[in-house]
Amino acid sequence: MLLLQDIALAEAKVPHLSGITLEFAPGRMTTLLGRTGAGKTTLLRVIAGLTLPDTGRITLNGTDWSRLPPWKRPVAMVTQQFINYPHLSVLDNVAFPLTRAGTPRDEARAVAEAMLTRVGLGAMIGRRPSELSGGQQQRVAIARALVKRAPVLLMDEPFVNLDYKLREGLREDLAELLRKETGTVAIYASTDPREALQMGDHIVLLAEGRALQSGPPRQVFAAPATVAAAAVVNDPPINLLQAEASGGQIRIAALDSPPMPGPDLPPGRYTLGLRAEDVRTGGDLLARVALTEVSGSETVTHLEAGSQSLVMLERAVSIHPLGSHLGLHLDLSRALVFDAKERLVTLEPAHG
Repeated sequence: MLLLQDIALAEAKVPHLSGITLEFAPGRMTTLLGRTGAGKTTLLRVIAGLTLPDTGRITLNGTDWSRLPPWKRPVAMVTQQFINYPHLSVLDNVAFPLTRAGTPRDEARAVAEAMLTRVGLGAMIGRRPSELSGGQQQRVAIARALVKRAPVLLMDEPFVNLDYKLREGLREDLAELLRKETGTVAIYASTDPREALQMGDHIVLLAEGRALQSGPPRQVFAAPATVAAAAVVNDPPINLLQAEASGGQIRIAALDSPPMPGPDLPPGRYTLGLRAEDVRTGGDLLARVALTEVSGSETVTHLEAGSQSLVMLERAVSIHPLGSHLGLHLDLSRALVFDAKERLVTLEPAHG
């Protein structure tokens, strides 16, 4: 078990990490999800010993790592860049950490060749990195990390520089590889909610150097604990609507529309989190199209209704002309409800 206790780090009085306490279990892929600047890379560097925190403690199976230099920490790391040795063959790139640790060269090369076969590069062991595609180069870097059999494997957005289709394939391959590494603490950092939810057995939401929430991905997605957590875990962005409940109706002043049916709430002010797929065409709410983005077989449309910005997701290719108007239906019965302190409200299930 890798345990982080009250990790804090600031530079020029600007906090980069604040009170991070987390557990990372072996045999489990934990994804760190947060926007750029949330503290993901800094946290990985602290675990690896490349950056020392101002306060806090790190232990692995009871052994204190807090002041260990990086070369004494049994950690393997894969970064965004294809960090391979250009003058070495693919085989010797992967064998390098083993030979450096004292493994006889023939034995190291045999282990490296077996690992390269596992990552789909068994036929390319004699090539140089410059002769490989970007995806193949990243496979070499992953093989070199895995071959070390380190108890802690850190991955900092390893596929972010690759094209979409290649990322999908490599994510699936990596997840399959790591299922067999039952004793490894695997931590994967991502800015992409879909990637983080798909890859991880456990997810940690980060924002502004703080851990907002952690747990099984489906649970965290279904019930983000705060408005900030809901903003991190949703892509396309979740619609945040300032609302007032009264008499079983919901009024959203920014929409300039009559009260609408919604969750059965005590009278008061709330923030509603409405996912983009719960905004649909075919209703009475008039909205102007500000932007349409088509990605694969999905369409994300940015809209303006009254003074409220909205995002709509359609599971189809739909071209809505810029500046045109659509009639929308907001399914407020599916909205996440947050109280005045921006904490999730647990609603009683409907009866009848």
